[in-house]
Amino acid sequence: MGNTGMNKKAIVLLSGGLDSILAVRIMQEQGIEVEAINFLTVFCTCTHKGCQHAATKAAQDLKIPLKVFNITEEYLEIIKNPKHGYGSNMNPCIDCRIFFFKKAGEYLKERGASFIVTGEVLGERPMSQRRDAILLIEKEAGLKGLIVRPLSAKLFNPTIPEQEGILDRDKMLDISGRSRKPQIALARQFGLSDYPCPAGGCLLTDPGFARRIKDLLDHNCLALDEVKLLKFGRHFRLSETAKLVIGRSEEENDLLCSLARPEDIVFKLKSHQGPFSILRGRFDPSTAFRVDGEQGRTIVAGMIERAASIVAHHTKFRSENLLDVCYWKSGDDTDRITVSVKPASAEEIERVRI
Repeated sequence: MGNTGMNKKAIVLLSGGLDSILAVRIMQEQGIEVEAINFLTVFCTCTHKGCQHAATKAAQDLKIPLKVFNITEEYLEIIKNPKHGYGSNMNPCIDCRIFFFKKAGEYLKERGASFIVTGEVLGERPMSQRRDAILLIEKEAGLKGLIVRPLSAKLFNPTIPEQEGILDRDKMLDISGRSRKPQIALARQFGLSDYPCPAGGCLLTDPGFARRIKDLLDHNCLALDEVKLLKFGRHFRLSETAKLVIGRSEEENDLLCSLARPEDIVFKLKSHQGPFSILRGRFDPSTAFRVDGEQGRTIVAGMIERAASIVAHHTKFRSENLLDVCYWKSGDDTDRITVSVKPASAEEIERVRI
């Protein structure tokens, strides 16, 4: 079929991983002008420096322009109520891909390109890269026939660029499944050796992180600053409207300090080294809780004392009968108050751990 209006310009979804790098190289071999986009969210774990770093490096190596979109705020709305549900944890993979492709479709028009390219491989990811899911995503994104998957192209019906002679189907591949051997062999053919290992992913697929996200959803407080806090420390739900976060290392202590709001209550041991901790939410400091005491007795403690006892438990001094813990409002450290508390029991910790 002859060319009926399409041009040889494409937008590629570039993660910076090997699959998307290979997809670009295959397009470049066919004389396609490629521009890249990368979607950045707070949930990305693609490299220790983040997706943007990997995509930026890949785009530089491939000598193509890159546009990065930070979409976390919009993405939170998808997590709250995904039309197609969650995966094994809190990962709305199908809705996520539809959202990405809709964004890519908007950019396609803006840049005057004709089709979209991805590094998707049929069957590589269990939720979003099944055949039925791929076709559903393409349809709901309004891009039927306009998404080219060079690594698995021969396993799908010809796309519009193939039908119109823009792309040569014979020069694309039929890779499927989770083995990386075909991609690694192809990388060698292209002379590629400096590419990231396939260890990236999404925090929403992590069971521990997913529990924390679900806790925010259950308590109607899924917001960007709350999600940022989820990535660090130990988390404890103390009431319907209050939670405690305790740092696990010096680095996390510093990060939590930087994320604390002026109205947060923060805790530190008075005379020993220990974690930096944040008590966040709405609460009456004098609200009474019954917590475990010695030999089956119960102790009535206020919210501040309860939080301080949990902080005290997460130190190497937890065997002491009483520990002095300082607390103050994050926005005003001139008014520090000290409370003496017995470190919480392991049973109490498990009851409130998220």
